[in-house]
Amino acid sequence: MATDYLVFVHGVNVRESARNEELKNYTYADRLFSLISQKVQAHDPTRQLKKVPLYWGNVNRNSLTELRSYLQSSSVWNKLWFREFRQGQLIPFAGDAALYISRHVGSLAVNQLAQQAIAGLQGYQPSDRLHLITHSWGTVILFDVLFANRWLQAEVPESGRRSVELIRQGIFGLPPDQAAGICLRSIHTMGSPIALFSLITITGQNHEEGSSHDLSSGFDGLLSHLDRKLPWCNFIHPGDPVAWPLEKVIRRLIDREAHAVMIQDVLIPGSGFLNQIGRLFQQSILAIINGGNAHNSYWSSEKVADRISQSILET
Repeated sequence: MATDYLVFVHGVNVRESARNEELKNYTYADRLFSLISQKVQAHDPTRQLKKVPLYWGNVNRNSLTELRSYLQSSSVWNKLWFREFRQGQLIPFAGDAALYISRHVGSLAVNQLAQQAIAGLQGYQPSDRLHLITHSWGTVILFDVLFANRWLQAEVPESGRRSVELIRQGIFGLPPDQAAGICLRSIHTMGSPIALFSLITITGQNHEEGSSHDLSSGFDGLLSHLDRKLPWCNFIHPGDPVAWPLEKVIRRLIDREAHAVMIQDVLIPGSGFLNQIGRLFQQSILAIINGGNAHNSYWSSEKVADRISQSILET
């Protein structure tokens, strides 16, 4: 019987415990995977799902620790406001994103992701199906690894280039062997900022030619090899400042293969006191107080689980 592989990629500032890292038992996606499994098996008890959580949150730990020590040694550090927020939230958020862009740290991340992906998908059969579920900066990482040209450049460390090749070889429709690999059946992005980054480059009426971060050519190639339309749900909490619509952006990028993808922006309502405050003052700075809560809400959202399980059942 066919198996549905759910590959998760987390965003910035996700840290597993040292014990989980040692055992390679990554738990950040457990709640959402459990909700999805319950909903899928309620409709089809014979359906087999396998969780494949990819983890890269420990790659730049030493660099961030070193940066904190430099900042804390400043003569003015103790006079700054919200120091705990700066070192506990802002530094990990900015550091994870900025360091991944570098060739060195980016290569370390994809080396680790490749090992985990290969282990998680080991033994897949031709009839099995792949579903990608990404959050925040994890969306940027996934599409960068799958489609960006920068990994083909000579300046990239050989280990990083090879790891990217191994990941791409495992997905049907991607070079170098486009006829081999597990077949991608759905994409789900949560709180995604990719519309704002140079990974997707739109200049005037045309795509920027030759951009090392341009995903359009690689994504077009993948779509042209699929035998059915690819569903893509982009989940957005209205109060999440990191989440941006993708419907029009992606369709413009892949106009040659627009018929091959069904992309939809899906609003996800929140709950709780902070969310109510955010709704009341949604156009003011007060709404930002709910921003972090909104950005992380997808992992426990019943509506997100409903839509993902529906996509799985329809493939």
